[in-house]
Amino acid sequence: MRFDRRTFVAGALAGVATMPARLARAQAANTIRIGVITDMSGIYRDVSGPTTVACAQQAADEFMGQNPDIKVEILVADHQNKADVGSAIIRRWFDESGVDAIENVGNSSIALGAKGLIESKKKVALITTAGSSDLTGKGCSPNQVHWAWDSWCLAHSTATSLVKTGGDKWFFVTADYAFGHAAQADATKFVEAAGGKVLGAVRYPYGATSDFSSFLLQAQSSGANVVAFANSGSELISCLKQAREFGLHGSGIRLAAMVGYITDVLGMGLPVAKGLSLTETFYWDLNDRTRAFMSRIKPKLPPNTFPNMSQAGDYSVVAHYLKAVKALGVARAKANGAEVVEKMKAMPTDDDCFGQGSVRADGRKIHPAYLFEVKGPEESRGPGDIYKLVSTIPAADAFRTLAEGGCPLIKG
Repeated sequence: MRFDRRTFVAGALAGVATMPARLARAQAANTIRIGVITDMSGIYRDVSGPTTVACAQQAADEFMGQNPDIKVEILVADHQNKADVGSAIIRRWFDESGVDAIENVGNSSIALGAKGLIESKKKVALITTAGSSDLTGKGCSPNQVHWAWDSWCLAHSTATSLVKTGGDKWFFVTADYAFGHAAQADATKFVEAAGGKVLGAVRYPYGATSDFSSFLLQAQSSGANVVAFANSGSELISCLKQAREFGLHGSGIRLAAMVGYITDVLGMGLPVAKGLSLTETFYWDLNDRTRAFMSRIKPKLPPNTFPNMSQAGDYSVVAHYLKAVKALGVARAKANGAEVVEKMKAMPTDDDCFGQGSVRADGRKIHPAYLFEVKGPEESRGPGDIYKLVSTIPAADAFRTLAEGGCPLIKG
């Protein structure tokens, strides 16, 4: 199912215009509007984009099927990976379109920059693809939750495990924006804590190049035995393809993605991604519940499309948000976003993507994480069969502690 913000809003307004005024007001009062702001056309389209919209809509459809008296509308917009564009969309949604919550927010700069606006408008931010751990640290907010993963979680899992198995000399290729900085900083801390060393790093302006050859040559000549990529989407794919061309993997260097998705692996193919180490918090073939979710969402997706952890998070966070809305009542939920977030924190989480979990006082969603290694083509049984589970990080250890985060909401 595809959504376009302009056609959706026009269609919705046209429908309201034909209703009696009293009925229109009654329906609007019992309607929750969620604005999915994501990358629909840029370098992160595959890791969020249309599949994100489908997953959010799946949660809305399931909720409305069980609660027909509450209507949920999904609006969609493309932030174009520009903080000013994202902020303008969010403000317009709040001021003109009656949006109650923004969702996905697939860019850390946009998510951090929108904090004041969201609080002042008493709305809710349901963040999944923006990865900076600052979102539950110094940038935490009583009006937002952070779902699925963050840079601390992935860096902790991947870095600690690789150092323990011999990957003790690291070099970073890092996208020069908030998430890339956070991912490199977090991973560096864990590499050094485990007894390893960071021999060097290079930063590049994300979205500005597709030629990573000079950066990879620096990594190759550094003496590192792990090259870590603090980027994602099409840029990660380009890095790994070019790393294969330069023979990094064959020279004994291990390649690690600080943020890697099944969508990235499928995009580059198993011959390129074979042996890549990465952490995800969701895999469609992990257990019976994840496979059940996949069977429900599959009809809404193009063939051989498999949601990643952020996209599973879109489903999970919308489902939990709507449970909190129901518990409070629509009118009360629309009036005070911070109260909805408090209710989300008070209620245990449970869905087919992540199983049982919780939302912590700093807004961090808590669940296990999984270190995977990408299979070779000869090991795969078919489309989507790409991961070997290396280790499971329990929920209690998968995310940074409250004390380490420095969230101003946490007293003492």
